[in-house]
Amino acid sequence: MYFFRFLLVTQINIYSSAIIFCNTLRFILHLLWIVRGASAQTINDEKLYPEKFTRILDRLLDGYDNRLRPGFGGPVTEVNTDIYVTSFGPVSDVEMEYTMDVFFRQTWVDRRLSFEGPMEILRLNNLMVTKVWTPDTFFRNGKRSVAHNMTAPNKLFRIMKNGTILYTMRLTIRAECPMRLVDFPMDGHACPLKFGSYAYPRTEVIYTWTKGPKYSVEVPSESSSLLQYDLVGQTVSSETVKSITGEYVVMTVYFHLKRKVGYFMIQTYIPCIMTVILSQVSFWINKESVPARTIFGITTVLTMTTLSISARHSLPKVSYATAMDWFIAVCFAFVFSALIEFAAVNYFTNVRMEAARMRSARVPCPGDATDAEEVLHVSQLQNDVHSSLRKRVNYVSQAASGSCQRSDSGSTLKVMGGGASAAARAPSPPTVLYPSSLSESSPNPFSQLNAAQMLAPWSTPVAPNSNIHTGSPPLQKVKPELVQAIGIKTDSKRTTHMSLLPPTSSSSPSSDATSKIDKYARILFPVSFGAFNMVYWVVYLSKDTMETSDG
Repeated sequence: MYFFRFLLVTQINIYSSAIIFCNTLRFILHLLWIVRGASAQTINDEKLYPEKFTRILDRLLDGYDNRLRPGFGGPVTEVNTDIYVTSFGPVSDVEMEYTMDVFFRQTWVDRRLSFEGPMEILRLNNLMVTKVWTPDTFFRNGKRSVAHNMTAPNKLFRIMKNGTILYTMRLTIRAECPMRLVDFPMDGHACPLKFGSYAYPRTEVIYTWTKGPKYSVEVPSESSSLLQYDLVGQTVSSETVKSITGEYVVMTVYFHLKRKVGYFMIQTYIPCIMTVILSQVSFWINKESVPARTIFGITTVLTMTTLSISARHSLPKVSYATAMDWFIAVCFAFVFSALIEFAAVNYFTNVRMEAARMRSARVPCPGDATDAEEVLHVSQLQNDVHSSLRKRVNYVSQAASGSCQRSDSGSTLKVMGGGASAAARAPSPPTVLYPSSLSESSPNPFSQLNAAQMLAPWSTPVAPNSNIHTGSPPLQKVKPELVQAIGIKTDSKRTTHMSLLPPTSSSSPSSDATSKIDKYARILFPVSFGAFNMVYWVVYLSKDTMETSDG
């Protein structure tokens, strides 16, 4: 009985194992069948994908009218925009414009282009752009905008399943940038880029920023290619513009530019400062050096004129004065004043010399017997002096007599006249040579060594009542004017000395090489110019010259 029970249990276990094996085998075969079916379905889908894509596009464009905006007759179409700047610059001050390359992106929703299918996004080329509605966006302050077409039109067009459309273009935009150049070249400008719909008022199409006002305009640091400016940032705004055809939404981007001063410091400011300093060097030149000081004045004035003209070449012809114009004008005033200062010095010097010449020409004429006797005494005194001294005395007497003859034609006694004059009996004076006209190596009686030897006996004082030489008349009887003319000087103690006077007296105005005007100008001009520079640079460098945006 136990044996049969054992056999029964054994058969049941065998049967259970067989069932389990069969079920496992069936599961494996079913799994293999599923995998094979999925692979076949994938192959079939791949074969049908182009056909489905074509059918989707045909269905999207079936009955689509690209002349009507999305939601025509219903809600307002909202166009989201953002700008990515690939290259900014250059900026022209003369034309007041700037140029930049951008990726201009626009996004809007067109429910007519929503679709169902295996693809989330339909990536299409530029041929699809002409078949659907696109915003009529234009740049209001653009002078010239170019859409790039090499090697094909640079346009990106994508359609999402929910009908959202992304349209991107690569553009080169040249737009105007109004500039207020009062603070030039320490100025800053906010160059705007304005765009909006050309035909649709704000009741049909409005514009918004895709990423908000702060991040919708991107300008990478490597995109700026400016030489005279620094792009310090950008701001965005929106406004509504009214016209006779309606109210339009206008989006504005302000690019803030700050001018670099280095170029103008090298080309204009430093040359102007050096020219003014050069003009003030003439104050230290002898006032008798008329050609040198004249060249200084005229050259610096012409230099300032040239700098002023060249500085205006890089600017538009504005009707107001810029900061650089004021600086150049003040520098020109300093240079011109230096030239006028020398003219004043030269004029007053000539006036003083003319007055001194008139005083020296007023020597009394020998019009009576006493004067004739004094002239005779002078002639006798000349015979005891060295021949060189006698020549000078005769020359002075001749000059004094000639001037008196010209001033008083009615005189009866003339030094250069007829035989009635005592001075006329004096021998005719030979030609007088001044020491400056003789060579130092020649045996010249007027040379320093010979003059010292000749005047040595006369360098000691003489008694008041004594004579200079035996047989010569007393010096006190001769008029002081004639004594001074022949080189004999008497002091307050009636002590007489002999000296050889040079052709130009040491007391003449021309011997004073420095004028009072020059002395004052040496201090006044540099101090004034330094104070002007200090005020100028402190005011403009501390001033906020950046223009504020209108929006």
